[in-house]
Amino acid sequence: MRSNLCLWGEPEAYSGKGRPKKHGSKFKLNESTTWSDAESVLELDDPKLQRVRISLWKNLHFRKAAARPMLLLRVERLDAQGNERVAKPLWLAWVGEEMPPLEEVWCLYLRRFTIDHWYRFLKQRLHWTVPKLSTSKQSERWSDLMPLMTWELWLARDIVTDNPLPWQKSIDNLTPGRVAQSMGGVFAAIGTPALPPKPRGKSPGWEAGKKRHRKNRCPIVKKTVTRPRKEPSVAV
Repeated sequence: MRSNLCLWGEPEAYSGKGRPKKHGSKFKLNESTTWSDAESVLELDDPKLQRVRISLWKNLHFRKAAARPMLLLRVERLDAQGNERVAKPLWLAWVGEEMPPLEEVWCLYLRRFTIDHWYRFLKQRLHWTVPKLSTSKQSERWSDLMPLMTWELWLARDIVTDNPLPWQKSIDNLTPGRVAQSMGGVFAAIGTPALPPKPRGKSPGWEAGKKRHRKNRCPIVKKTVTRPRKEPSVAV
């Protein structure tokens, strides 16, 4: 999370006078004076990051989402004497299901590097964002195919033969992109469940008596560009 964000704590007990409060005290990530005492503080030794301190705050929320409570974690790297090693700590938030143990949950963020590369692979190699689908249901179906295709490439890495392009060198440990490049031989061996193409001929046309329905058109949402105001010219 960005260090300039502002969260809010739970409101105090309702006294019965006036309108009940939706927000409690302010919690600004870049102002330690607004921090309340952490619910839990844990220090442990990580094989890569060495000494790490994790602090946990509960029952926080954004101002515009008071009904969505979240847990806030602050991860700091320490030296051998227990002092901070880096100037900027790592802020993490947990929303939704029950959070894993404190000594495990902060490690999940370290997986983001692999996830980021996976999303890039989906967009560039598997063409995730290329189709212009009409409905959200179609988009969900297309998105559901992405993990399945990734698993197919993972399982096929030991049965395909490397098929490098003329400017590529042969490699032993095939990447997902190189496996996808070599899947033609697998598809030729297993065949396809699709029906054979029909012979070309005159189309029967639209069925008589069948109603036509116009496709639902959704309005295009465009981002407005705010241009800087021109300063009025001063006559000399």
